[in-house]
Order: sequence, then C-alpha cells, then structure tokens
Amino acid sequence: MGAAPVAPDHPTRDAGFGVYLHWPFCASKCPYCDFNSHVRHAPVDEARFLAAFRAEIAHVAARTPGRRVSSIFLGGGTPSLMSPRTVAGLLDAVAGAWSMEPDAEITLEANPTSVEATRFRGYREAGVNRVSLGVQALDDASLKSLGRLHTAEEAMAAVSTAAAHFERYSFDLIYARPDQTPDAWKAELREAIARAAEHLSLYQLTIEPGTPFHGLAAAGRLTPPDEDAARALYDVTQEVCEAAGLPAYEISNHARPGAQSRHNLLYWRYGEYAGIGPGAHGRLVAGADRLGTVTEKAPEAWLARVERDGHGVVETETIAASDQGDEFLMMGLRLAEGIDPARYAALKGRPLDAARLDALVGDGLVRRLEGGRIAATPRGAPVLNALVATLAA
Repeated sequence: MGAAPVAPDHPTRDAGFGVYLHWPFCASKCPYCDFNSHVRHAPVDEARFLAAFRAEIAHVAARTPGRRVSSIFLGGGTPSLMSPRTVAGLLDAVAGAWSMEPDAEITLEANPTSVEATRFRGYREAGVNRVSLGVQALDDASLKSLGRLHTAEEAMAAVSTAAAHFERYSFDLIYARPDQTPDAWKAELREAIARAAEHLSLYQLTIEPGTPFHGLAAAGRLTPPDEDAARALYDVTQEVCEAAGLPAYEISNHARPGAQSRHNLLYWRYGEYAGIGPGAHGRLVAGADRLGTVTEKAPEAWLARVERDGHGVVETETIAASDQGDEFLMMGLRLAEGIDPARYAALKGRPLDAARLDALVGDGLVRRLEGGRIAATPRGAPVLNALVATLAA
C-alpha cells in the first residue's frame, strides 16, 4: 500500500496492529463453548463468504490507513474447515489492504478432526506460518465428556502433522475437569509438553451461562472442582510448565522464551486490531480516540449486511479514557511482563494511586520490575480481578 504512515498520536499505537478473521462454522458445538460458532449441515458457500470478507477488510482498511500488520489470526469456529484456497484469498485480501511486516505471524486455529496433511500443506503455501490445535484433553473419556469429536490418538496424529508442516505450532488443553486429580493432570501435562515444541494454552474449565454445561451443572449432573481443588490444579500447571522450560507468559499461556503468540500479546499489550467476520470485535485508533467495533454475530445476517452495506459492523463505540485505562490494566496484568504505569497514566489521564499500589506490593500481590514496570505475583495472578478493581478505583 502506498499510504503514508500515521503518526503515533495515541498511546495504543506503539503496541502494534493485527487482524483477526473470524470463521464462525464448526462441525459440532461443544457443550462448554460460548463462542460465536455455528453448525451448518449444508455446505457453506465459501466463495460468497470470501467476497464478503474482502469487502469488510477494505472497509476497515479505509479507516486505518498507513498501518503495518504484525500478526493475523484466523479464529472461530473452526477455520480448518475452510479450503486452503479460501484461506489464501483471505490472506491476500489483508496483504492488499495494508502493509505487512516481513516476519508477520499468521496463525490458523484447527481441530484435530479436520487436520489432513494435504490441507496443512495448502495452508502453509497460502501463507500460514503457525497453527493452534484444539486438542483439549489427552484421554478419550475426557474428550467424550467435553463433546469433542476426535480421539486422543487422532489428536496426537494431528500434532505430528502440524509439526511436519509448521515450525511453529501450539495446542490447547482444558483442565479443572470434573473428577480430575492433580496427579492425573500432572501426568497429562507432562505428556503434552513432550509433544509441544514451544507453546501450550492451558485453560481452566469455566461453566458459561447459556451453554449445555451450565444446564447440567444447575441440575446437579455436572460437578467441576471446587475453588480449592481448581487452585491446586492451577498450581500444578505453573510448577510443571516452569520446570519444563515453558513458563507462563500470560495466565493461561505457556511458552519457551521467544515463542509467545505475537497476536495474543498484541491483545494483552493493548494494541490495535481489526475484527473481521461474523461477531468479531476490534479495537481501532482514530486520532486521539480508541474505538471498539462489533460486527453482526449471525453468519447469514452478517453476510447480507456486508453485501448491502460493504461491512457488517453494527456497533462502533468511542472508549472513554477511564475505560481505556481499566482495559489496559485488565489485559496487561495478565502478562508476566506486566505493564508500564506511564502508559496507564497516558491512557487513563491520571497515574495509578501510589498508596494502593504500595499496599498491594506490601501484601505480596504485585511486584515492581526493572524499568518501573509492575506485574502480578504468583499469589496475585489468581485474584487478578480484585487487583484490577483496587488499582482502578
């Protein structure tokens, strides 16, 4: 693109610019999932959706001239249900709308059931250079209870396929499952680390309103670990990963040094990103303002809106300075690297309260790092919401 770079007139701009592309379709809906994902039994018209994605990318690019894309994330849903040709079309549209950093990270989420060597080869040729696999568990009984369609053997075969085609890959596991013990989780985690080259995402099971799991829990047919048991599993997660050289760089994400997910770091560092596709959220900078954007959630309604209006954005909100500071705290304190209080002050319009900060440091919940940064301690990370509430007050 020939547009001149835009001056960094907002404290967000120096954290990078990324593009999130939401493919909303899944082969089945997992009972714990509250994401914007949809099952369609008829084939999806990929060519029609691709044309709509291109239109929305062009619309957002016109609002964000001069950006350089440092990362692209194809999430969902299940993006690995797309043909490599469609993925190539999406990436070409992004590269045509903005300048690309030479080493831009381009991640595609995949489910083990949709992993094929030929498809992965096609994604690599399309420009994808990192994959994230939704493994979720390494035993068949747990996978069945989580509503997953793959077996543990299929999951590990998918990881091997990913390793054969991509230098960078990651996979997810869910812990704090019903009846899970620390010893069982420790063994499962060690097996996962042996197969993960550089990165693992380890999420504690949460019972979200509106999901089948929420209904089962309300009826007494599903009993996740209580708070103490869940905390014990969290502690095991930190200890095992740290000892294996994959420390937590964010509460739920572990990586070898230098192998962190750049796209997710952009979110947690409160950067700027375009949200493209059904139900996608974005954070864009316009002059001195930071804007939150939301697109139409229902895939077919989004498609019709884009074909009519050139985009599917249904909400654009100017985020108040006070809310920017709070969002920055909530996101940044998830990171082991913490936050720069000077950037908080630039966003919020006032500095952190020194007395509150000193009290949290004294209680061992927050620590001061080199260069003036602050971060949650291992004791503080599990009570992050309370830390943010205290500091933001």
